[in-house]
Amino acid sequence: MVLPQPPAIVERSDQPYVGIRRTITMQGFGELVDRIPELFAWLTAKSLAPAGPPFFRLNVIDMAAELECETGIPIGGAATDDSSVFASMLPGGRYVRYVHTGHPDDLIEVTAAVLSWADDAGLDWDMTETPAGQRWGCRLIVNLTDPAEEPDMSKWETELLFRLAD
Repeated sequence: MVLPQPPAIVERSDQPYVGIRRTITMQGFGELVDRIPELFAWLTAKSLAPAGPPFFRLNVIDMAAELECETGIPIGGAATDDSSVFASMLPGGRYVRYVHTGHPDDLIEVTAAVLSWADDAGLDWDMTETPAGQRWGCRLIVNLTDPAEEPDMSKWETELLFRLAD
């Protein structure tokens, strides 16, 4: 796949967030999507405001087996873990950023193109190969489009962010 525009390298600051972590297969990704309303309800109950759109963080990836993933929402300050939701920090640093407009089903192919672009550019990821799969320092899929405002999935904007090695 040829990307319609090249990715960019951006600098990001540390970002506090709250999330829910699960180990899933690719077919189980909907389980994380279904948890987003729970996170918004949790924020409301704690009187915390979101500081950005919801995202998915891929921590450990073995596409043929399992993925350790999170669904999260950025927040403006500190929060405290409880039984179902944890508080953490997305690390700052240099990231490869690409915004895809189109159906989420295209993201596997788009991601492969972004990874290939970075390899061709000689960039090194904040990623380590482990027996469980690739462990990423920070790899995000950010939902820039609110499905309640735009139901046509072919018009959705999705931001891909991959942290680069220092």
